[in-house]
Amino acid sequence: MSDRIEKLINSAAGKKLLGAMGVTVATDLQRYNTSQSSYFAGTVLIGAGENAKLLNNIQTNLSDSDAQIFYSPDAATQLGGEADSNASSERYQALIFDGSGFVDATELVSAYRFFNTNIRKLKSSGRIVVLGRPHMQCKTPEAAATQRALEGLSRSLAKEVGGKGATAQLITVAEGAEGNLDSSLRFILSPKSAYISGQVIKVRSADTAAVADWHKPLAGKIALVTGASRGIGEAIADTLARDGATIVGVDVAPMEADLNKVMARLNGKAVIADITSADAPAIIAKALSDLGGADIIVHNAGVTRDKTIANMSEQHWQMTLDINLAAAQRITTELLKTNTINDGGSIIGVSSMNGIGGQRGQTNYAASKAGVIGYVDFMAQSAELAAKNISVNAVAPGFIETAMTAAIPLFTRMFGRRLNSLSQGGLPVDVAETISFFGNPSSRGVSGNTVRVCGQSWFGA
Repeated sequence: MSDRIEKLINSAAGKKLLGAMGVTVATDLQRYNTSQSSYFAGTVLIGAGENAKLLNNIQTNLSDSDAQIFYSPDAATQLGGEADSNASSERYQALIFDGSGFVDATELVSAYRFFNTNIRKLKSSGRIVVLGRPHMQCKTPEAAATQRALEGLSRSLAKEVGGKGATAQLITVAEGAEGNLDSSLRFILSPKSAYISGQVIKVRSADTAAVADWHKPLAGKIALVTGASRGIGEAIADTLARDGATIVGVDVAPMEADLNKVMARLNGKAVIADITSADAPAIIAKALSDLGGADIIVHNAGVTRDKTIANMSEQHWQMTLDINLAAAQRITTELLKTNTINDGGSIIGVSSMNGIGGQRGQTNYAASKAGVIGYVDFMAQSAELAAKNISVNAVAPGFIETAMTAAIPLFTRMFGRRLNSLSQGGLPVDVAETISFFGNPSSRGVSGNTVRVCGQSWFGA
């Protein structure tokens, strides 16, 4: 019965009825498909504050897309040209604002003027990208405050445009890392970031590799995915394989049949191992070494054992922390010790919004997922990883439509979906797209990030 009710609700007639009742009706998000000729197609308006430092990089990036570019007067002047007289009549698929030159709070008025004039012209499923500098690397407290203000601006813009399925993000680019902007800007402008909004992506200096084919950025790469037999893990394996990687999938013996089926479909390699066992790191390292090492390590395997802490057994506490956190650390340590992670590789942990905001009855799960973020924060500063040009990042999914969420009572599920700016649940592929972005060889300058794949959750975001 609940399935039939949900189908009715999701039908055109059901959405019309919900709208008449004043219930938020989510906009269908535009997601990536392999038939797209470019990562971005449509009109884009570029604006800028004074002394903008990234305008040339933006132009270079968009030259590889199917974008029709317009410029605000401020941006046009800094580029030595003129604003397009037709811009005022256009509607845009993207608004890009370069605030990298801001050093004083009074200068933020140019951002106000740009968005005040143009935000109503943003199309459904549009993109807003604000560009700035890492505020803790600024030379004066005034500049730091002004750059940090861009985060509040971008997060608020995301909440204002979410109703039309549009998103807004801030990308901060360290001085000297301007050439590493490319992969982040492409990802955020593309449909691959459909369920990401209100986030900050930090770009720093690193050696990056150009990608010849945007549709196959992982061609020739080896990717390890733990917990790969179903759900989000299967979607990660699917997406990395779609993008060109050879997959090594890991799961426990009870999931062997499912894992073999997924790996056979993807022409990957199945490894049966309990990641908490003492010999699992060596087993995984051997499997990867036989293939010449791994380029992408995705620590996805996880469990929940939910009860309030007063009612939780120590066994369930330890199990959750061991699978979700400690095992991933032991595997990474072994892979680094045996040089099984190739230079220029990527380590990616799967965290959770509940690891950021906490959740009643999930002290064990939330602690483990917060630990994933702490591990990423620390390892991103590691001299060992820097010497090998290995990036480390995390994704933090919010309400993602899986078999687990499908078991939630219908109206509770409907309520949970609407607790974000996009008013809907995400899909497993949304998590997978972000992981593929982190694994892209041109993303080595993206490290130490935790990107929340949650549609800009109202809680913990």
